Order: sequence, then C-alpha cells, then structure tokens
Amino acid sequence: MSGTPAKAAPRRRRKEARPQELTAAALAVFVEKGFSAAKLDDVAARAGVSKGTLYLYFDSKEALFKAVIQEGVVPAIEEGEAMLENNADDPVQLLRCILFGWWERIGSTELGGVSKLMLSEARNFPEVAAYYQEAVIQRGLNLIRTALARGIAQGMFRPVDLEATPPVLIAPLLHLTMWHHSFAACCDSNVSVESYLNTYFDLVMNGLRAPGAIRE
Repeated sequence: MSGTPAKAAPRRRRKEARPQELTAAALAVFVEKGFSAAKLDDVAARAGVSKGTLYLYFDSKEALFKAVIQEGVVPAIEEGEAMLENNADDPVQLLRCILFGWWERIGSTELGGVSKLMLSEARNFPEVAAYYQEAVIQRGLNLIRTALARGIAQGMFRPVDLEATPPVLIAPLLHLTMWHHSFAACCDSNVSVESYLNTYFDLVMNGLRAPGAIRE
C-alpha cells in the first residue's frame, strides 16, 4: 500500500530585522565609512537583510541617519533634561552631570563617531545638519545654559555670557571625542581620559566660581 508522499518542510525565512537592528547597523556603517560614502546596500548587508527590507522602514539615507540620532543620541539629551529637576538646588553637580554624562553616553561610545561625522560632512548635507543642530546641538547647549543661569542666580557662578559660554564648555569634550575616534586608534597618549576630564572640570569650575563662593 503506497502512502501519500510526505510534504517537504517549508523553508524558514529569516525573521525580518527590527528597525532598531537596522539603525544599529547604520550607525556602524556611518561611523566606519562616513555619511557621504555609506550606501544603503552597505547597511542592509551589515544588518543581514535585503535592501528591499531596509526600504520598508527607511526611504532614504537621510531618514536612516535621523533615526540613528533619534534612537541613540536624543535619549541622552532627554536624560540631561531630566537632570534639571533632579539637581535643581545644586548647579555645580548639575553642570558636572550634564558635561560628564555627555561623554559617558555619547562621546566615549560609538555614537561619538556621529559628532566626528557631522563636523566633517555637515556642509555637504545641510538637511541632515539642520536636523542634528535642532535635535542635539541646540538642546544640549540649552542644558548647559540653564545650569549656568542657575549657578549665577544662586551666587555660585560669576556672571558670564550665557550664549557664548556653553559652546566654549563643550569644545574640550568634542576635542576628546575627536581624539577618541581618530588618533587614539593609532597613536599613544600619555594623558588618561580620567585625568583629562578631572582637569577639564577643575579648570571650568575655577573659571566659573564667583568670588567668595564655597568650593565644592
């Protein structure tokens, strides 16, 4: 008695990548190749999906970059904004948390490569640069500006230009980020990151402290 031929088991398709997996692959490709040289084919290959799958979620390289910022960098900015309430009565600690938090969450991680990328390619991609300026730079500078204003109001900091000072304070951290994502990979440095950060904040506080303010 002949039996019914067994049906071949259906081929299992790879579970489609989630958007978070695609943005993680995009971050790696953008940092490695730069925004201009990176291709959606590269991102799809890094994520292990087809280009068609990538287009189900993102219709352009610019949209993908914005998603990388929204998922990776913006949450760090939101954490900083939450600190405005948690450290309302301690502007020194607030400023330290904002500046050091930026390094810990962004500068020292793969996301720091985005800062390097924007500094080098912003002029060629004005739409992307405008988004980064609004979503990251302006919000980050406003955090620092708020901490400074509180310190001045409480007599902890001497009066400073609240527009000019925040970019000056973030500049040494950007320098450290650029080093971390470029020269540090091939050149030795005699200065540790911890020493750099502690010296940086010591200089910041000595420059900001109002005459007669209590040392922290």
